[in-house]
Amino acid sequence: MHMRVRTLGIPCIGIPRLKYTDAQEGNGSRMSDVEGLQSVQEHGDDGQHTHDDAFAQEPRNDADAQHDADDHPRVNGAVDAAVDGSEGGPENSGEQDGHGSDNTKKGNGVSVPAGATRFSSWTYAVLFLLFSIVGVGMMQWGVSVSANGSALPEPLAGLWDFIVNMWTQQRYVFVLNLALLALIYLAVLFLINHFWVATPVVMTAWMIFSLVERFKVQSRYEALLPTDFDFLNSNAGDIATFLPSGSTGMIINVTIGMLVFIALCVLANHFDLRKGRIIEHRGSGKAVVAARIVGVLVPGLVVAMFVSAVGTVGSWANSLAEGMGDIPSMWDSVYDSQRNGTLLAFSRQLNPKIMDEPAGYSEATMQGVLKRYEAQAKTINATRTANLTDSSVVFVLSESFSDPLRVPGLNLNEDPMPFIRSLKDTTTSGLMLSSGYGGGTANLEFQALTGLSMANFDSSLTSPYQQLIPKLQWTPSVNQLWDGGKDSVAFHPYEASMYSRSTNYQKFGFPHFYTRSGPEFIKNSKPIDTSPYAGDNAAYSDVTDWMQNAPGNRFVQLVTMQNHMPYSNWYNNNQFVATPGQGAPALGSDETMAIQTYAKGMSLTDASTSDFLSSLDSENRPITVMFYGDHLPGIYTTAGANSANSIALHETDYFIWSNQASASSGTKLNDSAYSSPNFFMAQTAEHMNAKVSPYIAFLTLLHGKISAMEPPVVNKIQGWSRIPAGQTIYLDAQGNPMDARSFDAPTKQMLNDYKLIQYDITAGKHYLENTDFMTLPGVKNAAAIAGSDAKSSASNTAASASVPSAASALTSLDIVNGSATAAAHQREGQVSRSGR
Repeated sequence: MHMRVRTLGIPCIGIPRLKYTDAQEGNGSRMSDVEGLQSVQEHGDDGQHTHDDAFAQEPRNDADAQHDADDHPRVNGAVDAAVDGSEGGPENSGEQDGHGSDNTKKGNGVSVPAGATRFSSWTYAVLFLLFSIVGVGMMQWGVSVSANGSALPEPLAGLWDFIVNMWTQQRYVFVLNLALLALIYLAVLFLINHFWVATPVVMTAWMIFSLVERFKVQSRYEALLPTDFDFLNSNAGDIATFLPSGSTGMIINVTIGMLVFIALCVLANHFDLRKGRIIEHRGSGKAVVAARIVGVLVPGLVVAMFVSAVGTVGSWANSLAEGMGDIPSMWDSVYDSQRNGTLLAFSRQLNPKIMDEPAGYSEATMQGVLKRYEAQAKTINATRTANLTDSSVVFVLSESFSDPLRVPGLNLNEDPMPFIRSLKDTTTSGLMLSSGYGGGTANLEFQALTGLSMANFDSSLTSPYQQLIPKLQWTPSVNQLWDGGKDSVAFHPYEASMYSRSTNYQKFGFPHFYTRSGPEFIKNSKPIDTSPYAGDNAAYSDVTDWMQNAPGNRFVQLVTMQNHMPYSNWYNNNQFVATPGQGAPALGSDETMAIQTYAKGMSLTDASTSDFLSSLDSENRPITVMFYGDHLPGIYTTAGANSANSIALHETDYFIWSNQASASSGTKLNDSAYSSPNFFMAQTAEHMNAKVSPYIAFLTLLHGKISAMEPPVVNKIQGWSRIPAGQTIYLDAQGNPMDARSFDAPTKQMLNDYKLIQYDITAGKHYLENTDFMTLPGVKNAAAIAGSDAKSSASNTAASASVPSAASALTSLDIVNGSATAAAHQREGQVSRSGR
């Protein structure tokens, strides 16, 4: 038996066929639609015969007919009667006289539409490429929406700009997105094996994806994330939250457009004698089945391998994307999709590498970690008298706040932060080591809220808010200590979508998140002078207004915007003058203008912070504020040119302050000179002399050994392709870099425990989730609180008299031998308390 397989883009050579009469069809031979077309062409409607008719009169036996059928496979619409119904049976055979209706021509039993033609493989190939390009255009249309009222630079929007970038910027991400989409399209073509069926299927799927994404961008200014598709398995009603007002008309128009397109495909199929077959065959079909399997698997596996690896630094897919111009822009998912292509940006979120599994990770190991730090917590709590949740705690992330007078080679004619400078002398305060420079806000925020460290993650995980948190089922954070998060609130005078905060804050358990874009709106977002961002005075007023109307103890998260880049001479009557320090290189004109604008903004923040704390001081309930700058602004070009300034350009200011109604008012921890945001919750508890959970006990002890830790840093604005290469930075209590190779055994043990804890939370099996590892003494397990309708009371549990004193216990415990240790925890005796 002979077989011929035809695939898309590979033309087949036509083979002349003999024609048979209906009687001969009954003797074992059948007539293909190719023969029908030949009959129409050769006879016409008048039934005239050509020289081939002589063959039709020759007697044929069954063997001859079968031999002919085997030698000449059917290659058109009659390949499979079950698919297209073109079997030459009596129910659909034509008249032998060759006469057809007005719309069809009939020859030897096969009806052929008037004007029908056989589409060439090149026609399919051209249409395949065209529809793939249209698909990329659909995807880009889905994200071609600007943030309403946004003052940030307008993002790239639309397919044309996406294509033009190949010439203007030598970025070929359009080609990469096109290739990915085409491979998916190709796999579907081979799976269905019918061009005019597969094409409307994939086009409809792409349009639905793009339409839903456009609705989400319009309603939330956030691109679709892989986790958004959880509603398919859980609550399909969630998709309704993507529908903006006026969406009905767009849905109707898109539906009509897709129905028209489907109708055109049906019409094309009607006039295509090949019936859109990608692979044509007859006989046993084994070769065809194999070819189709290969056609599905090869492009499918290429896409799957690319998607699984593109989020991992150093992988072939990541290197390919980078080489073609991929510039990850994790701070804004919509801009990321506009800049790099929807499919590529979406793919990066599917399988990012989080961190390597630590050696020895198991349930038994994590039980050992739990027991170690349960004992540590008892030791620490024996000398502490307060409960963390008996006070309100306010975390203030002050955008880009850092003392410009510490920048090497820079002088200002006036101190931009006199109030905060003096405050730092009287309360717990110091410098915070930041992983960012000119960006990376969400990473510092993530560390402050969770106590996890960016230093433990794989270099591929550049933005936990985008790549990690949306996927996690267990997301413990400091606000959950207040009744599982029910008594917490967040404010941000900008877009809720920035860094996907709206999604992540829900995961963290914040029941309310007030922003400029809603759905819960801040009251005050007035900028100062010509600045595009809300002033800090407005942001602070939102917090104080809310707290005055919210009795009880709460956790409040505020992320400001006033000092966000760029710095374009926003302020009237700016008195600041920036000059180079003695012996330092001259400042550029743009650099000088930016520094002077930033310095004015700092002075405004300083004054607003003074007013804010004064307002909280008038409250008759205890309130503690944890204030920190996230990173330096990326404006110090001259200082940044010297790599010796790396640490100095990654140190911001922080302080912990308590109002007069707090027992911790006037407290200053003497060893707080340096820190990193992962230690803030532990430092806040220590400042308040509050009892701790085993997790906070662990952070307290580690901070006693290592004052600050962050991934490697560079003197350039935050990038999102990878965490910079190099060694993790560790600082001691004096701010000096530490060599990890010289760490003592307890410190090495705690760093290993840190990785175990972080892996269990972010990538492991959550062995610690249903334990009391995150639970404060006297409070129910946080998971139980989050799932309970009734609020739990944070009772004040007295420490047992049998617990040894902190001083004696901390000097005798040994982590390496498996028992709890806190040899580094000397700060208990270093707390000076003035006032109450």
